[in-house]
Amino acid sequence: MRRTALIVSTALLTGLLPLAAAGAATGADDPAPVPVDRFEGEVPFATQPAEGIFTWGGDTDDPPQLALTARTDAPEGEKVLSGTYDISGYGGFTHDYAATEPAHDWSAHQGIRLWWEGQDNGKKITFELKDGGAHGEASELWTTSFTDDFSGWKQIEIPFTDFTYRTDYQPVGGIDHVLGLTEMWGYGITLPAGAPGRFAMDDVELYGKADQSLRAGVTTDAAVYPVKEGRTASVQVTVATTGSAPIDEPVTVAYETAATGTASARDYTPVKGELTFPAGTASGTTRTVKVPTLKDKGAENAETIPLKLTVTGAKAPAEIPQIVIDAHGLPYLDSSLPVKKRVADLLSRMSLAEKAGQMTQAERGAVGTGGDVAAYDLGSLLSGGGSTPTPNTPEAWAKMIDGFQLRAQATRFQIPLIYGVDAVHGHNNLVGATVMPHNIGIGATRDPQLAQRTGSVTAAEVRATGIPWDFAPCLCVTRDERWGRSYESFGEDPALVESMETVIQGLQGARDGRDLKDDDKVLATAKHFVGDGGTAYGSSTNGTYTIDQGVTTVTRQQLEAVHLAPYQDAVDRGVGTFMPSYSSLDIVGDGQGPVKMHARADMINGVLKGRMDFDGFVISDWNGIDQIPGDYASDVRTSVNAGVDMIMAPYSYKEFHSALVAETGAGRVTEKRVDDAVSRILTQKFKLGLFEKPYADTSGADEIGSAEHRAVAREAAAESQVLLKNADSVLPLKKSQKVYVAGSNADDIGNQTGGWTITWQGSSGDITEGTTVLEGMRKAGGDVTYSKDASAPTTGYDVGVVVVGETPYAEGVGDVGNGNDLELTAADKAAVDKVCAAMKCAVLMVSGRPQLIGDRLGDIDALVASWLPGTEGDGVADVLYGRRPFTGQLPVTWPKSQAQLPINVGDASYDPQFPYGWGLTTLTKVPQGGATTLKVLGLAAAVAEKAGSAEAGRAIVGKARLIVQQKIGTDIDAGVAKPFADADHLLVTGRYAAAVQKLTAAYRAA
Repeated sequence: MRRTALIVSTALLTGLLPLAAAGAATGADDPAPVPVDRFEGEVPFATQPAEGIFTWGGDTDDPPQLALTARTDAPEGEKVLSGTYDISGYGGFTHDYAATEPAHDWSAHQGIRLWWEGQDNGKKITFELKDGGAHGEASELWTTSFTDDFSGWKQIEIPFTDFTYRTDYQPVGGIDHVLGLTEMWGYGITLPAGAPGRFAMDDVELYGKADQSLRAGVTTDAAVYPVKEGRTASVQVTVATTGSAPIDEPVTVAYETAATGTASARDYTPVKGELTFPAGTASGTTRTVKVPTLKDKGAENAETIPLKLTVTGAKAPAEIPQIVIDAHGLPYLDSSLPVKKRVADLLSRMSLAEKAGQMTQAERGAVGTGGDVAAYDLGSLLSGGGSTPTPNTPEAWAKMIDGFQLRAQATRFQIPLIYGVDAVHGHNNLVGATVMPHNIGIGATRDPQLAQRTGSVTAAEVRATGIPWDFAPCLCVTRDERWGRSYESFGEDPALVESMETVIQGLQGARDGRDLKDDDKVLATAKHFVGDGGTAYGSSTNGTYTIDQGVTTVTRQQLEAVHLAPYQDAVDRGVGTFMPSYSSLDIVGDGQGPVKMHARADMINGVLKGRMDFDGFVISDWNGIDQIPGDYASDVRTSVNAGVDMIMAPYSYKEFHSALVAETGAGRVTEKRVDDAVSRILTQKFKLGLFEKPYADTSGADEIGSAEHRAVAREAAAESQVLLKNADSVLPLKKSQKVYVAGSNADDIGNQTGGWTITWQGSSGDITEGTTVLEGMRKAGGDVTYSKDASAPTTGYDVGVVVVGETPYAEGVGDVGNGNDLELTAADKAAVDKVCAAMKCAVLMVSGRPQLIGDRLGDIDALVASWLPGTEGDGVADVLYGRRPFTGQLPVTWPKSQAQLPINVGDASYDPQFPYGWGLTTLTKVPQGGATTLKVLGLAAAVAEKAGSAEAGRAIVGKARLIVQQKIGTDIDAGVAKPFADADHLLVTGRYAAAVQKLTAAYRAA
């Protein structure tokens, strides 16, 4: 984006320049400037639907402080808008026109201008227009920027032609992607982040006369035209106007193949000519330019032929279209050759810059329309959480990714991109996708086959939108519920995490990778290597985080037994990529102290790639290398030398690329290390079949959010429900009962899906398609009355169901102590208290981790850990009404108080509210028996264990567990809890006889 013109000298502007003088250079027939903001008080500080100026930001500290300030040097009038800011995330302010009044028409003008008091800080100021739509908060955003590299007042003129459609965020699903200017709702300014600052501005106004180049533009149907050697490329040239009106002046397009490409005269027939669109030509009219290519007998790299377009009477295309003669005849293009030979051939042809490009991953929002894909030979793009196309539909995802893949075809070897996304519980960035329970709920199911099926559904929906790579699953072992990522873990027991790694086969298919090329499989990522679930509370140094990205301090034995254990299984399952953790690892006695995982060569090169024999590639986390101590160059060489093969540098991809080339050129990163990294990356691209099929295969798109897929999510939601207490068999409910439903999470699809849903942090409300718990209960046929805050009368009901818990968060934003705790809100407590005092009640806890409920447990008849069940609230209703029995078990220990944290199975001191593995059932036939029955079950378990019969062993231990739970009831103390939890750990590790022995000890202690 070119810099906006900064006009009028500082000397002139520091005086009280009359308004007429500011416009003196404009044409005689230009319309008079139209004020938008004079900042004299005519526009109030107010929000929609009223007209007003208001602030916004990423968190409570980010919105700037604004004031209308009297200034003797005000460029216009007596006051200016001034402000201060200290933004860590993002922040700024907006002027919205009144939503109750018609939008404004700015189409007669050339652009918008304002006075800005420069601080000469070199920071970029983003200026946005709000075009079309229903009102200022439901309009398209068009963006440009200027740089504060001056002191004192300057007037900044921004032609409307400078604005581009914002690609990283749109508040609506897309309107027409045209800056129409006839329905304008105002503007917004985004201020710089990272350091405190101040600003002042004045006199925002429209200036100049619009010409046809603003209203009319010439476009081509693509920026890149791949064509097989000897065939003819067809370039579609179109004239279009704002509002689709016919052009009122002629438009001519002179075209000529330029000799500045990589193709030579023997490769194509040069063309030259002119296209004419007469006055009155309808908007959307297209002409075609054909460029013939010539065939020879040699094998060649891809070659480019630029088609130069000179436009008169309209805005020219933003880029020169490139015809690309496809690479052909080279060994790496031969799909019949072994992957290893294809990789070796391609690698031998690549330059250092091309290799560095393959090791670089950028954010889709940073590359705009994608020109940098070819300019930097980028190997990968990603969508961060909430980084979606507009509209957020499967078709738009596929079209967007195909557009980026097309850009890669303009490179010498046409190496396809590998596009990645965080689909951590379904294709969770896509509106309408099937959203599974978060991993904590999948762990509660204790059902490896179901975990695999959820992975299969996720893979099918992700691949159907053109995405071949998923940054999942998270194999962290969560050890402290204060951690904001707790719900991303399958549980606190490494053996449980290992048992759920069947999800990798659901995502990738066969362990040898032969299924990766299929249209319903994706490359999986084991993350976050290693120890992210063990960070100590208070050890984080990342902003306001308290535990996430902190330090995990362990002995070598603890590291192996708890945190490393799940990763060997992932390697054995053929997982294609690994992602290091943001956190630091401090191994007691190794003399290194805390070291960021992105820098730990002993763990990545030594343990993962060496001892574990991992042959895939390692991708960094988002800007993960930036947390390594030192300057950026040292960050690059340290991480790459440690074994990180691809660097996720979302917005700093250019800096990473140049730094890697420089470090390698200087010998601080060896070419052998670079070749190893690129070989690993290319291997996965070949396995995925991307060289043969780089574009989206959307044949499975109709299955996204289908009844069949939602049935799997419904089953997972049902099996994830853990019945912690059920006095007097309150559950299951009967359809004949009158049920009073209350609570903040009963009818909120956003709350029940949690973080990493549509956006990174998730949000409350109707954010995607699905069924809430309340809707599921109604669909189940229940006689249900709903009162969110329990304000409706409570008389006349048989039973109450109160659905409470957490609102969405992700990562360290959810850390306890960072604006979060494990207590219910005052409103949730009030709803529980009122309903449970009036009738028998069941409380459902919709949350990413246990909530402290001990002070109310005596007043609650039934308590359910619902976790974050996803979009299928029908699954929750299935167990509430007995269509399915409760079978879930706690994947983490449920504490009595926060003072107990961290508390985990195997601890020497263990006295929780509910132990790991606890979970009552509503099976019709609950096993009966006592000590004698347990003795018999113990003998049977030993036989099953010796025979290697896992199914029989699990069934025997499960029966023993239910017998023991029936005796324990609600009288859980330390003497009962410890052997009970230990038994479940033994069960998951296949020691069935020992598990029954522990359960027998719990039985005797009850």
